[in-house]
Amino acid sequence: MNAPMNRASVADVTAHESQMTPPRTLRDLIDAQAAAFGDKPYLLTTSEAGSDTGTLTFTGLRDDCRELARRFADAGLRQGDIVSVCMGNGLQTARLILAAMYSGLIVNPINLLCQPTQLQYIVAHSDTRLIFVSEAMQPAMTQAVDALRAQGTMRPVACVCTSAEATMLPELAPLVGSAAPVAPEMCDVALLMYTSGTTGVPKGVMLTHGNLLANAGFISAEHRLTPDDRVLASLPLYHINGLVVTLLAPLFHGGSVAMTPRFSARTFWRDVMATQCSWINVVPTIVAYLLDGEVPDRSALAALRFCRSASAALPADHHRAFEARFGIGIIETMGMTETAAPVFSNPLDATRRRVGSIGLPSGGEAKVVRRDGAQTAPGEIGELVLRGAQVMCGYYKRPDETSATFTADGWLRTGDLGFCDSDGYFYITGRAKELIIKGGENIAPREIDEALMRHPGVLEAAAVGVPDPAYGQEIVAFVVVRDQGSDATGGDGAPPDAAALREHCLQTLGRYKTPKEFRFVTDLPRGPSGKVQRLKLLKG
Repeated sequence: MNAPMNRASVADVTAHESQMTPPRTLRDLIDAQAAAFGDKPYLLTTSEAGSDTGTLTFTGLRDDCRELARRFADAGLRQGDIVSVCMGNGLQTARLILAAMYSGLIVNPINLLCQPTQLQYIVAHSDTRLIFVSEAMQPAMTQAVDALRAQGTMRPVACVCTSAEATMLPELAPLVGSAAPVAPEMCDVALLMYTSGTTGVPKGVMLTHGNLLANAGFISAEHRLTPDDRVLASLPLYHINGLVVTLLAPLFHGGSVAMTPRFSARTFWRDVMATQCSWINVVPTIVAYLLDGEVPDRSALAALRFCRSASAALPADHHRAFEARFGIGIIETMGMTETAAPVFSNPLDATRRRVGSIGLPSGGEAKVVRRDGAQTAPGEIGELVLRGAQVMCGYYKRPDETSATFTADGWLRTGDLGFCDSDGYFYITGRAKELIIKGGENIAPREIDEALMRHPGVLEAAAVGVPDPAYGQEIVAFVVVRDQGSDATGGDGAPPDAAALREHCLQTLGRYKTPKEFRFVTDLPRGPSGKVQRLKLLKG
């Protein structure tokens, strides 16, 4: 059955066991949780060496948000103004993001991996009035702002340099210059997050307080999370998954967050055990790197209830290998920036999970449609479309693109190709723009990716189509090999060459789907939500 489903609603989940008025804004939620949980730790941060760098309680978060709200107002910021945060993970970063939303401002977390032209575009297009920037990012930000000022396209903006690990709240001077009027509809927006597509400039996704609270509730309901649960947050806060799943969901259910500066395969399991986490949140790339690393004492991981994989489809072989190697069940989910992170999830009940599936709709509705908009039959491939409380209100200052992204009856077009089986489970086969059409035959790049990753020497892979005079398109595979000497490379530990990979593909895919060319790279380009940006590989 390929029918819309809605298994959880915000009403099914309360932020704590007692009855409470459903929060309408992040301010409501932070105030309510401070009253409910007081000095219970909400956020614990660690250094790369594993030492504690700070703890923020629910009361402490509320008090800091109130003080920063006062400082924002004294500096001249008004509801609906945009504040950018260009910093890595840390107590200060989390506090600034939450305080901006608490204050009625719109927070714009900037991807630290932005190229200079992207950074300039985001700073200018977002109409940001205040930028918090770390010392590491200050030179790039200064260069971007100076370039915009030289072009005469920069509105007055203030930059405040602060450390991601700082414990003292930043001082703010009065802002210089007048700001553009705030549109009334912007007053409900809490988050502006720019997502890089495969082509064109980044698009600013606008998410309201209602969008964020809805998905924080859906996540808490799906995984039956309680105040006793703690998650390891190693994904960056400029990643929609890192922000909503590991920062906002625990705030919603009264749990806690153990935050690391960044993901490190070397220290990941150490941090899980040291902070006594009950669940972990990863993306497929992290799964690949953990499979390539050391296996900790499995008895030390017994407190982990589950591992949650998100943002992109998880290769089935990696899914099975992770569970076998670490003894931790994976709940595969899927979402996008436009849906405030997850919109699909496999069930918490392990017997109902399906390897290779992104699961069932989580809190919203989903269906697969043909090009004419008609719903597909079970097993038939089409485009996934979505509708629900977590779906964005639109793209910032892009009404035409917003209109084109939604169907006439309000469904969000994802651009993802997939199908729904007869039991209502959804599967992703690729992106519509990335489909390879060779000799008139549609080839899903993911099929080639997964075949390549079954080679023991391949860490990651991404197949793309390139023009070909005979077939229309041919296949080129970009490959990240495992470290030399890894047990996974097999034999003498030497990485595979093109001839070895071609032979592997011939045996697993057949001649027609075997890539014509193999190009070896050190990493694959990814957007803020973690998805591989295949078409950018051809521009490298």
